[in-house]
Amino acid sequence: MEALFGPYGVEWLNLLVRWLHLITGIAWIGASFYFVWLDNSIRPPQAGSPLAKKGVMGELWAVHGGGFYNPQKYLVAPAELPAELHWFKWEAYATWLSGFAMLFIVYYFNASAMMIDRSVADLNPAQAIGVGLGTLALGWLVYDLLCKSPLGQREGLLGVVMFVLIVAAGFVLTKLLSGRAAYIHVGAMIGTMMVGNVLFVIIPGQRKLVEAMKEGKSPDPIYGKKAKQRSVHNNYFTLPVLLIMISNHYAMTYGHAHSWLILAAIMAAGVLIRHFFNLRHAGKVSVAYPIAGVILLMAVAIAIAPAPRKPAQAAAGDVHADAHAGAVSAVAAGHPDIAKVQEVIQQRCASCHSAQPTQAGFASPPSGLMLQTPELTRQHAAKVYQRVVQSKDMPLANLTQMTDGERKLIGDWFESGAN
Repeated sequence: MEALFGPYGVEWLNLLVRWLHLITGIAWIGASFYFVWLDNSIRPPQAGSPLAKKGVMGELWAVHGGGFYNPQKYLVAPAELPAELHWFKWEAYATWLSGFAMLFIVYYFNASAMMIDRSVADLNPAQAIGVGLGTLALGWLVYDLLCKSPLGQREGLLGVVMFVLIVAAGFVLTKLLSGRAAYIHVGAMIGTMMVGNVLFVIIPGQRKLVEAMKEGKSPDPIYGKKAKQRSVHNNYFTLPVLLIMISNHYAMTYGHAHSWLILAAIMAAGVLIRHFFNLRHAGKVSVAYPIAGVILLMAVAIAIAPAPRKPAQAAAGDVHADAHAGAVSAVAAGHPDIAKVQEVIQQRCASCHSAQPTQAGFASPPSGLMLQTPELTRQHAAKVYQRVVQSKDMPLANLTQMTDGERKLIGDWFESGAN
């Protein structure tokens, strides 16, 4: 039981909250995709038909799961309020709450390792957390004010301005936080905008419609229009947020020197692809959008591909003592052997990547990767090379202060056959 109150317990909390976040996120995003598809797919009833006379703006017949469905959308509201009315809100709230909990569990409880990169900015944990929380609040306030301003009446221009502001936020965050933390906070900022739309605009607008009907008044259509606008925004925000949710697995993006620009390009590709589907649901097929999105993704992949390293040219006896604990940091005569590499791995990596990590905050090796023996290091040589030499995002926040000479040693070892 005692273990449950330490890193082991935190790891279980991480697992369960992440699982909850995934489940609720699927429910929210699935509903968002479905209703945007429905709005774009319904067709108006014939003039003078019973449906048109009772105020139905559009309807759709569909078959799913062995049954037929006939959803109908009213121009403003039906003549009478139904006895039961389902509200789509808890999917959004639960997704944001579980995601916010994940920020604390993964990033804020271990800010020194997960959020701070001394080579980027010399912040303390409280400052890094303040930057993260401030980003969420400021992002929502700016976005909401822009939507309520005259710019909110010009959807295309508003979209461009919001994209620029999100990219600008990403740029600033990469100058303050570690690459991984910067990415996740851009995603959390967008997610906060999305749930803010539900909490402060969509649901209150729907309540106004219901209240008006209960009072026997004609509902004001402005509330429905505002809610629809924010719902469409959420639809376009979705793919960038999903990309950021999984980005922590791909250090080639957040670990790059121009990570903010990479994120901007991938998000733009996601928006283009989402726009294609939204148009297609409305009966307009324009393959230019997905083609542009794929080309953009390919361009990013080519642009950030690691350049071939120059082969080692170390002369015999050219060995430098490492400034930290005496680890070897350069190549000896000929190709480096596993003994020299393992000495570096043991000092710089094994505190996390071992069966029983000694690094504070870790109960098990990240990603299950263990490197405490030469055999394990050889087994995972390609992964070590990618993260230590190419992306250089490991060791995490360079907490163990791996030197460039040590990275070169590992690179030369791998490129000479990893023997």
